[in-house]
Amino acid sequence: MAKDKNRFSNNVNIKNRRASYEFEFLDKYVAGMQLQGTEIKSIREGKVQLQDAYCYFKNGELYIKQLHIAQFSEGSYNNHVTDRERKLLLNKRELSKLETKLDEKGLSIIPLRLFITDRGFAKTEIALGKGKKLFDKRNSIKDKDIKRDLERAKY
Repeated sequence: MAKDKNRFSNNVNIKNRRASYEFEFLDKYVAGMQLQGTEIKSIREGKVQLQDAYCYFKNGELYIKQLHIAQFSEGSYNNHVTDRERKLLLNKRELSKLETKLDEKGLSIIPLRLFITDRGFAKTEIALGKGKKLFDKRNSIKDKDIKRDLERAKY
């Protein structure tokens, strides 16, 4: 019984495509994540969902909630909980800056993508964003269509 050695990848890049449609980004940061047990193995397999994830502050620390990391297929009774809160690791200066900006009306912290660095650490790119109104979403769809039509006209 040969095991597939290629299922674990160090070039994982999982994106939250819906975030750019729903939010307008003001600042972007790269944060480390505190992981437990078999979570890194599931991330390397690419079994992560960022769709409904969001970030919030608790006791001066930044946490990510509803980030779904599927259970590792070969994990035993020590397998991790899929939807637990995970602590994000940032500098104190970045945390205080984000916390003061978050007090403003309509701003929230959204995870954009999850990736693995060259050293093998799982990192999350987060952004401070402002929610788009319906007409802003329509304008972004219109701009995307125009851009696609211009690209087609070149060929």
